[in-house]
Amino acid sequence: MSLKSFHIVFMLATLALSLFLTVWAYQEFARTQVTSYLAAAICAAVTSLAVLVYGRFFLKKLKHISYQ
Repeated sequence: MSLKSFHIVFMLATLALSLFLTVWAYQEFARTQVTSYLAAAICAAVTSLAVLVYGRFFLKKLKHISYQ
């Protein structure tokens, strides 16, 4: 597995975990009305967006490098 492939897998795992945290924290906020859960949901959502933006930048920058 190349470094590029590993990087993409790692970004996808990070995205999946941050999306899971966003949903979980928001559900906990809706259930308990504790503002720290809302803050966690917002931070996780921002992280998800940042990973998406970074992933797009990464793929554009290294499009000429193979996945092998």
